[in-house]
Amino acid sequence: MVGSHPEVPVLLVTAAYLVVALVAAVVTGNIEFVYYVAVVLVLGGAVWLAHRRVRFRPAVLWGLSSWGAAHMAGGLLPLDEVGVLYNLWLVPGWLKYDQLVHAAGFGLTTWLCWEAIRPGLTDARPRLGPLVLCAAAGCGFGALNEVLEFVAVLSIPDTNVGGYENTAWDLVFNLLGSVVAASWIGLAGRGATSAA
Repeated sequence: MVGSHPEVPVLLVTAAYLVVALVAAVVTGNIEFVYYVAVVLVLGGAVWLAHRRVRFRPAVLWGLSSWGAAHMAGGLLPLDEVGVLYNLWLVPGWLKYDQLVHAAGFGLTTWLCWEAIRPGLTDARPRLGPLVLCAAAGCGFGALNEVLEFVAVLSIPDTNVGGYENTAWDLVFNLLGSVVAASWIGLAGRGATSAA
């Protein structure tokens, strides 16, 4: 049964970590992450509806689930010196955990967009125009994420969202992830075409 429905394990794992995150957010009084769990559920539902039509690759679904887990961990795992995992500098002065999650997540979103439009293309090989469109869509979803964070700032006291500079860096890393993903799709597609 699971073999014919590879999304079932992804759904179970995702549901399990969302329940843990929701309990942790409620127990610690972290209303911001109660809100984010709700956002992930809504976005997950949208992905599920798209998946029913497109049939995303299992790697895309697992990637999105992993991104959700990284997001939940980022805001809920306390670290003594920096508050939460999101504030941790992985490469001091150059790369924060938050920035890595943004780049990876919106790179995955770009891949998701490619997977969504590829079946409708007459030539399914990755071409520049559709790849630019997918990268732009990834960045657009990244901007939507920043709007959702802004809603959290306006409606929930004491969020850990950060200020203008944090938002700008988020957008930069969203773009970086989207461009890297589109480039990877293009190169992988070119390699598959030359091997055929």
